[in-house]
Amino acid sequence: MTSSGAAPRRRGRPARTEADSGPGARERILQAARTEFAERGYDKTSVRGIAKAAGVDAALVHHYFGTKDEVFAAAIEVSFEPALVIPLVLGEGTEGIGERLARFFIEVWENPATRAPLLAIIRSAMTHDAAAKVLRGFVLRRLLERVAAELAVPDPKFRAELAASHMIGIVVMRYVIQVEPLASADPEQIIEMVAPTLQRYLTEA
Repeated sequence: MTSSGAAPRRRGRPARTEADSGPGARERILQAARTEFAERGYDKTSVRGIAKAAGVDAALVHHYFGTKDEVFAAAIEVSFEPALVIPLVLGEGTEGIGERLARFFIEVWENPATRAPLLAIIRSAMTHDAAAKVLRGFVLRRLLERVAAELAVPDPKFRAELAASHMIGIVVMRYVIQVEPLASADPEQIIEMVAPTLQRYLTEA
């Protein structure tokens, strides 16, 4: 016994602070996750490491996102923002859809703020089955199926997949492998040359 009268020290998990669970916690976790995946790759990134980088308890990462795969998917989504992209690409009808899709995709990759984490995601997907599965699921469910649903053409999902494969191929050659002259080509030149092919994939019966 002590004579100080202080309350006995309780064991267990420390109480969450306002910084842990405040309105900015989710955003801090997501930013930390993007940085961790970019610097360490998929296989070397852990939920505990993401939590440490965000300054929160690991349980809070699970609370907001669930598993590491789900954090990875959220890191992809924040770069592409499908809720904004789908109306942007499809909202004006099929005329010019190839150009709008190409422009959006290239602009995302030309932006240094989004390119770094996306490079890590693509590299991880090329070397790690779990990362590839998450990326594939995101591309199919969140992007391609929603684009395909608006296409009045035969085999719309297949066509949307062809368009995505075309753009991902450009990403790998230009930003990952950096093959010249594609790696240093003007973005507008790429958009101009790619847009008609995407237009044909997505609109021609």
